[in-house]
Amino acid sequence: MPVEITWWGHATCTVEDSNTRVLTDPLFARRLAHLRRRRGAPPSAEARRADVVLVSHLHADHLHPPSLARLAPGTLLLVPLGAPRAVPGLRRLTHLRITEVAPGDETKVGDLTVRTVSARHDGRRLPFGPHRSPALGYVVEGEARTYFAGDTGLFDSMAREVGPVDVALLPVGGWGPYLGPGHLDAGRAAEALAALAPRSAVPVHYGTYWPIGMDAVRPHEFHAPGDEFVRLAAERAPGVSVHKLGHGEGIRVEAAR
Repeated sequence: MPVEITWWGHATCTVEDSNTRVLTDPLFARRLAHLRRRRGAPPSAEARRADVVLVSHLHADHLHPPSLARLAPGTLLLVPLGAPRAVPGLRRLTHLRITEVAPGDETKVGDLTVRTVSARHDGRRLPFGPHRSPALGYVVEGEARTYFAGDTGLFDSMAREVGPVDVALLPVGGWGPYLGPGHLDAGRAAEALAALAPRSAVPVHYGTYWPIGMDAVRPHEFHAPGDEFVRLAAERAPGVSVHKLGHGEGIRVEAAR
């Protein structure tokens, strides 16, 4: 049975595997603080349909309580350990089944196993608060193994911790003209791809949100990361099929096993 992956923009994706729908880092807003959605309409109501939702870390463009509030009652929400303490808005989402997870945890959802892995990224809620939570990635194991990296930098043990995967959803950009530590740009994402060696990859976390008033500041940083990742991936991981999706577009990936 093929696995279906849809990119809704930024880090928001749907992975449908084994008749189970997985949603990553849902962000349905047209505007978030100083960011405005510059490409692609906000995800449709179809995007809000999920059996389990994965939140990678506490930054507001990945853990957005108003977006989570639009999920159906009873939806399972996996969040980093300590997230409800750090983000009071989470505690008000009483219609969701919230479970805190940390690297090494495994969660069964239907016929899927969701394995939590580590990431290298600032896990604090901003502006900086007293509580810390780990930044996470997830491996969704069903008919295929799909790695959602969340936000992360490149780290030596990535391939070992993640393990063999069929599909990698990798961040390749951001929402401003500069990427600080704990991020993958197109080049580092291509290095990660070479180490992970999946069958397929989808670039995410670029080309969606941009700071208000920054349209004229290095605009190539908004538009270019997807194409740059495709180019560099062809050089460094030529055996991987890279699918650069438009907002709301999807692919069907045949599982290898």
